[in-house]
Amino acid sequence: MDRTPAITSRLPEVGTTIFTVMSALAQEHGAVNLGQGFPDFDCDPALIDAVDRAMRAGHNQYPPMTGLPLLRERVATKLQDLYGHHYDPATEITITAGATQAILTAVLALVHGGDEVIVLDPCYDSYEPAIRLAGALPVHVPLVAGTFKPDFDRLGAAITPRTRALIINSPHNPSGTVWSAADMLRLAEMLRPTDIVVISDEVYEHMVYEGQHQSVARWPELAARSVVVSSFGKTYHVTGWKIGYAAAPAALSAEFRKVHQFNVFTVNTPMQHGIAAFMADPSHHLSLAAFYRVKRDRFRAGLAATRLRALPCSGTYFQCVDYSQVSDRPEADFCRWLTAEIGVAAIPLSAFYADGFEQRIARFCFAKKNETLDLALGRLMRL
Repeated sequence: MDRTPAITSRLPEVGTTIFTVMSALAQEHGAVNLGQGFPDFDCDPALIDAVDRAMRAGHNQYPPMTGLPLLRERVATKLQDLYGHHYDPATEITITAGATQAILTAVLALVHGGDEVIVLDPCYDSYEPAIRLAGALPVHVPLVAGTFKPDFDRLGAAITPRTRALIINSPHNPSGTVWSAADMLRLAEMLRPTDIVVISDEVYEHMVYEGQHQSVARWPELAARSVVVSSFGKTYHVTGWKIGYAAAPAALSAEFRKVHQFNVFTVNTPMQHGIAAFMADPSHHLSLAAFYRVKRDRFRAGLAATRLRALPCSGTYFQCVDYSQVSDRPEADFCRWLTAEIGVAAIPLSAFYADGFEQRIARFCFAKKNETLDLALGRLMRL
């Protein structure tokens, strides 16, 4: 008889993500999908034209494993101009198949079996599986409830001789919190006596609404021990292209590239050419904060007329709300009810916590057309 061999899962606790579940539920009920984090509007036509020109010019075969040289140079220029740190495009910048691949590759390259990796809850759902696949142990340290700021006392207490890496994320998904300069100085001080590597998820770096984005690249002491991860998909409204980059000191990049060449090897050639051409005009990323600030303010103004309480949002394109005046349902139940009965999909914040911590908070995405936001707000007025 035909028989599929029994296997032992590498990720036995992983099932279908909440994002997939809520998007399917939104489609089933005809709900406005403010759950999954992607725009419902098109990118700049000039970017499509640049990719089209690259394809027609014959740029359709493998590029260099580390990425198109011009694109790496443009990334290096951007990082230098914004954060004052020079990364050598030849040895310290790698183009990746999106930020999730970059994070997985960094963990597989720099973390070994039995190591510990600290993550700060609530956190993006790919972090823990990446750590588990490396044979390491995720150590969850909660951010401060209510403010979602780093709790450095608890973070320091979680560091042990087995701690190999720390994953940080600012601007922060899901809370919209942004780390301050004081936070970065405190982090540098804490890590100074250690050999801990930082994996800094900065995919929303251009969506900061008050002050400056505090990239680890701004701080030489942190840059020397960090892998900076960012996303062209988030920046240029092309999340389906799955292109990002990792910037790190040469020694870390060398190890990163050893894994990169075997888990993806290289990334879509014509899109690399198109993005490189598009980046020649820095206004495309420098204008992003103003673009999303308008959407954030429109959405928050609409929420003020509902019984949902908007929490502070200093960055990203996510808005968290406290729904405790509306319902006492657990977060996942509330989001399912909101989708099915009110017609607006959201994501429960508890899905970003290892222990499912409940605060009666849901997350919306406002990277949507104005008419989409207005339709959702009209429905939320019924609460």
